[in-house]
Amino acid sequence: MSNYRNSILSVAAAAAIGFGGLSLHATDASAQQRDILIGGGSVTGVYYQVALQTCQLVNKHSEGKYNCVGRPALGSVFNINAVNRGLLDFGVAQSDRNWQAANGSADWDGKAVGKLRSVFSAHPEAVLLVTRVDSGIKSVGDLKGKTVNIGNPGSGQRGNSMDFLPLYGIDPDKDIKAEGLQQGEASRALVDKKVDAFVYTVGMPSAAIEEPANSTKIDILDINSDAVKKFISDKPYYVLAKYPAGIVKDVGEFETYAVKATVVTSADVEDQVVYDYTKLVFENLDELKKTHAAFRILEPKDMLGGLSAPLHPGAVKYYKERGWM
Repeated sequence: MSNYRNSILSVAAAAAIGFGGLSLHATDASAQQRDILIGGGSVTGVYYQVALQTCQLVNKHSEGKYNCVGRPALGSVFNINAVNRGLLDFGVAQSDRNWQAANGSADWDGKAVGKLRSVFSAHPEAVLLVTRVDSGIKSVGDLKGKTVNIGNPGSGQRGNSMDFLPLYGIDPDKDIKAEGLQQGEASRALVDKKVDAFVYTVGMPSAAIEEPANSTKIDILDINSDAVKKFISDKPYYVLAKYPAGIVKDVGEFETYAVKATVVTSADVEDQVVYDYTKLVFENLDELKKTHAAFRILEPKDMLGGLSAPLHPGAVKYYKERGWM
């Protein structure tokens, strides 16, 4: 492991301990373990839980073969680029960003990430536009002139913001005061009236939505115009999603579009490592489903869908053993 990568692992270990994460083996045997580093997202989001909880499974069930750390990170674009550079073994990324990286568009315009490989999909994630009730924002068009967090650079929601706001005639550079906070900061900023709204792409339920709802009256607006429906119609990594009233405290029914969280890796990661990781996750899926509400709906047949980059051979080997391919 390079000194730079080792420093990332040290930071990850500290972060994991600080947020109630896994403990690392500190024995002589650790020198013989294969370190695995997985990048998630904000500590208040579900990406971090995907990274953290799958690592928990690996450390618990691999009989000391692996030392897996799931760390907070900056989101989809960051994780894909870090995987490509060998700084992460696995990363969690939105299905749309996975497709864009594999096909050389958006943040990777003309520069496809040829080594990007898919492992499996996790939970669906809704693109949410969250406002305070007292902000006076009743529709997407009302955002003009308001302070809106569109997601930190390198995050999936930043890309989603730049996609859907223009469909409502809003130029993020001119029509709103755009902020680029990480989600934990954005949730606090909404309560503190430092922003009027934020965009967040996340599996439901999410602490990043529930926490501000416990401190102030919020609303989640529809993102379901004809322009949005046309926009997603030819993009297989998007689906429309309707959420019932009450899924968030005092929030009514709302409709939006959604992506899937996908776990990605690089073609450079050893087949055996990807095979073992995949096997440990699927063979302990019931255990994983109990760790977070967003994981309760996970089923193997759905977890093999929404994968835009080619599957890694290590994952393919396991899926063929199970008769899923």
